[in-house]
Amino acid sequence: MLTDTKLRALKPRATSFRVADSNGLCIEVRPTGAKVWRYRYRYAGKPSVITIDEYPGMSLMQARAERDKLRRLLKGGANPAHVARVERAVQAERTNNTFGAIGLELLAKRAKEGLSPGSVKRERRLIEKDLASIADMPITDVSAPILLAALRKLERRGVVETAHRARAHAGRVFRYAVATGRAQRNPADDLTGALEQPKTKHFASLIEPERIGELLRALWAYQGSPVTQAALKLAPMLFVRPGELRHAKWADIDMEAAEWRYVTSKTKTAHIVPLSVQAVAVLEELWPLTKRSDYVFPGVRSADRPMSENTVNAALRNLGFDGETIVGHGFRAMARTVLDEVLGFRPDYIEHQLAHAVRDPLGRAYNRTAHLSERKKMMQVWADYLDNLRNSEKKVVPIRKKTA
Repeated sequence: MLTDTKLRALKPRATSFRVADSNGLCIEVRPTGAKVWRYRYRYAGKPSVITIDEYPGMSLMQARAERDKLRRLLKGGANPAHVARVERAVQAERTNNTFGAIGLELLAKRAKEGLSPGSVKRERRLIEKDLASIADMPITDVSAPILLAALRKLERRGVVETAHRARAHAGRVFRYAVATGRAQRNPADDLTGALEQPKTKHFASLIEPERIGELLRALWAYQGSPVTQAALKLAPMLFVRPGELRHAKWADIDMEAAEWRYVTSKTKTAHIVPLSVQAVAVLEELWPLTKRSDYVFPGVRSADRPMSENTVNAALRNLGFDGETIVGHGFRAMARTVLDEVLGFRPDYIEHQLAHAVRDPLGRAYNRTAHLSERKKMMQVWADYLDNLRNSEKKVVPIRKKTA
């Protein structure tokens, strides 16, 4: 019989050899130096052998216990090799059907369908870091309390918004698992209202006419790259999402029709931005400089990529406007407030132009051309209003609340 001393003393040879223990258990020493536990037996009159595990990962005592388990299977009429194959298949299925594995599978699918690199990075982080405590669990084992416990860890770290994003993404993974037959239900649905609500943080913006005028004069006086200059001029004029502005493509812009048509990054719906006379003038001035790129605002290092997501904010900082005063996204808040409270446009026109999900009285989403003629007038009035603020340092229109 083997002992730990004998096992440690076994040295590899040119070919594999075995040393018996008892009741069919033996150790196989391979030329590589690996020592593998194996069990020899007869089933239906034929000799067979099955690999158990490696030594010293599995100790002598553990190997004997495993051998005894296999002997009981054999006495019960089962073939240990067949049982081992089934167990390996079950284990492989459990490994492939963990929350993390299914989450990464879904992520790969979404990436192929056009999910942005930034979103791919964020979703991978949600799976591999923020939800790491459940990543290795079979998805069918992840119950609502277990998922909530994982989300509570994020709450305790003070990242409440991340906890909500993690819950939403977990729900997406569960829905995919249900659709592919690897889960029966989505426990994330049971957690509605269970998490602490995040404190709403509005993007920094300006709404006072005097300060808007100061900002616009600074933007038009910017001395940096012509591409950045154009982006700074158009950002308040068009008030689209910053990511949509920097990803703008010449192919989507019709100068003659004075329209920019694209699919929004947030709602994934078709959207039309009417271009004012001033916006067309800025684009016509930029066209000779960037027409060789697909992008209206190509990056500094490569014309095959759009400008950096920090370009506009960095320019604002260089102009002396800190993050508490205005950020790129703040132009949307500025336009929403002034168009409503100063210029008196209907809120639904404004919401359409902001590419928000506006619905009719029956709950149906309006199409992209809804109120287009009115929105064209609104965008021209808005551009004219900004010009007036920029060109007049003394006479400004005070903000006033509309009366009912």
